[in-house]
Amino acid sequence: MTYQHPAKQVIKDVLESSKTIAVVGLSDNPDRTSYQIAKIMQQVGYRIIPINPTVDEVLGEKAYPSLVDVKEPFDIINVFRRSEHLPNIAEQAVKTDARVFWAQQGIVNDEANDFLIDHDFTVIMDTCIKVAHSVMIGK
Repeated sequence: MTYQHPAKQVIKDVLESSKTIAVVGLSDNPDRTSYQIAKIMQQVGYRIIPINPTVDEVLGEKAYPSLVDVKEPFDIINVFRRSEHLPNIAEQAVKTDARVFWAQQGIVNDEANDFLIDHDFTVIMDTCIKVAHSVMIGK
C-alpha cells in the first residue's frame, strides 16, 4: 500500500498527547538538521532520547545505540535516516511501547509503512515534526 498522511487532527493529537521523543539518527553536531530540530522540540517541552550508536550524549541526554536499548518509555519515534533504513528501524520500533513512527521530511518507505500499520502504529512520513508542531500547536 502506498503511504498516506494521517488526518491533521491525528497528527495534532499525537503532538499534544506525547511527552518523549526517541530521535533515531540524532547527531551531536549542532550544524545538522537532526540536532537543530531535536533542540527546538526539547525547548518547547518534549524530552528527547537520542538514538545513535556513535555518540554518548546529545542535548544533555544519554544516547542509546538502538531503540531496543532504551529501557524507559517514549511516545514518538522520530527518524532522521535515509528511506532505505526505515524497514530495519520499523522492526525495532514494534519491539517498543511506542505506537507513533514519524519519518522526517523527504523520508518515505512503503514497506516500513505497511509493516508498522500491521502492528497498530500511527505512521507519519515526509513531514517535519518541528513544522507540524509550530503549525498545529503554535508554541
